[in-house]
Amino acid sequence: MLSAGIVGLPNVGKSTLFNAVTRTRKAQAANYPFCTIDPNVGVVTVPDDRLAVLSKLSGSKKLVPAAIEFVDIAGLVAGASAGEGLGNKFLSHIREVHAIVQVVRCFEDSDIHHVSGTVDPVRDIEVINTELVLADLEGTEKRKDRVTKGARSGDKTAKAELALCEKLIPHLNEGKPALTLELSDDEKKLLREFFLLSSKPTIFACNVSEADLGALAQGQECDAKKFVQAVKDYAATHFATEAVVISAQIESELVDLSTEEAAEYLKGLGVVSSGVSELIRAVYHLLGLRTYLTTGEQETRAWTIHAGDKAPAAAGVIHTDFERGFIAAEVIAFDDLVTLGSHAKARDVGKLRIEGKEYVMKDGDVVEFRFNV
Repeated sequence: MLSAGIVGLPNVGKSTLFNAVTRTRKAQAANYPFCTIDPNVGVVTVPDDRLAVLSKLSGSKKLVPAAIEFVDIAGLVAGASAGEGLGNKFLSHIREVHAIVQVVRCFEDSDIHHVSGTVDPVRDIEVINTELVLADLEGTEKRKDRVTKGARSGDKTAKAELALCEKLIPHLNEGKPALTLELSDDEKKLLREFFLLSSKPTIFACNVSEADLGALAQGQECDAKKFVQAVKDYAATHFATEAVVISAQIESELVDLSTEEAAEYLKGLGVVSSGVSELIRAVYHLLGLRTYLTTGEQETRAWTIHAGDKAPAAAGVIHTDFERGFIAAEVIAFDDLVTLGSHAKARDVGKLRIEGKEYVMKDGDVVEFRFNV
C-alpha cells in the first residue's frame, strides 16, 4: 500500500491532523517539540460519494472504499540533515514514504509555542525543504564519487548515474528540490533508484484556526488569509502543486461524531465539506492513484490502480487470474450509469462499451471483466 508522510516543524499540528485523518487518537499531540518520536501509521479510507450512489442502484450489501496509508513523522528542525533534533532518524522515516504532506502553521496562538518564535509559513516551508535538499545533496555527492570509477571504465549504468548526479548537484546546490528538475523519462526512472527525499511528490496542508476556517470558506477577511495565500503561491511556483486548507483541531473534534453530526457541526461554521476529506483525495491523486468501481448485490467496491493502467492490469488488482485470462472489459462511465439508472438501460442505448487489452482505464469507470483461465 502506498503511503504519505505527514511532515513539518514541531507544534504545527501534524499529530492532531494524523488523528483526524485516521479517525483515531493514536498519535500523542502536545505543546512541546518532538512529542512524536517513532512514527505513527494508520490506514485511511478514501472518501468517495460514488460508492453510496452505486450501492443504491445495485442494492449492495456492503461498501468497500479505497485506502492509503498515512504516517505521522516527528517534527524536523533546522540542522536536521546534520543530526539536530534526532534529524537523521526522522529523515530516514521520510525516505520510506511515497509522498509528503507538509503541514504548515497558518494560525496565531500565544499558548502554542512556535520553534522560531513567530508565525511565518513560507519561512517554515523553506526550513523543511532546506533540510531535505541538504540531505539529498550529501547523498548525491557520495553517489557521484562511488560511480565515477565505473563510468570511466565504460560501465553504462555508472555513466548514466554519473550524468544524473552532475545534473542534480547544481540544482540541489541552488536549494531547489529534485522534484522540480527537468528530466527525460529515462532519467526520471533512474532517479527513483536514488531514493531522494526532495524528489517525493508533495502537497501542503495549511493548518488554520476554527474561526479562520469558517471565514475562509465564506470568502471573508481573517488573520489566516495572508498566510494561506502565501503558501498557495509558494506551492504553485516552487513545487507546481497545491495547498489544502484544514483545521486540524476542528477535524480532531469530529472524530467522535457520526457522519451526520460532523456535517451539522461543519455547517454551523459555514463550511460545506471536510478539509481532511479533500486532503485525503488530493493525496490519493498525488500518489498517482485512480479508482475504478465494481457493483453488484454483494458489494460495491472501489479498486485502486495507477494512472495510465490498462484494463488487464486493472483486472489483476481483483485477482491475478483475471489479468492472466483477460478477454475484455464491459465498461460504463459512472455518470452515464447513474443518469440511465441501470446496466440494462445503458446496454440498450449503447453506453455500455466492450473494451480490449489496450484500453486505458479512467477514474470512475464502472467495470465488469470477462476472463477465462
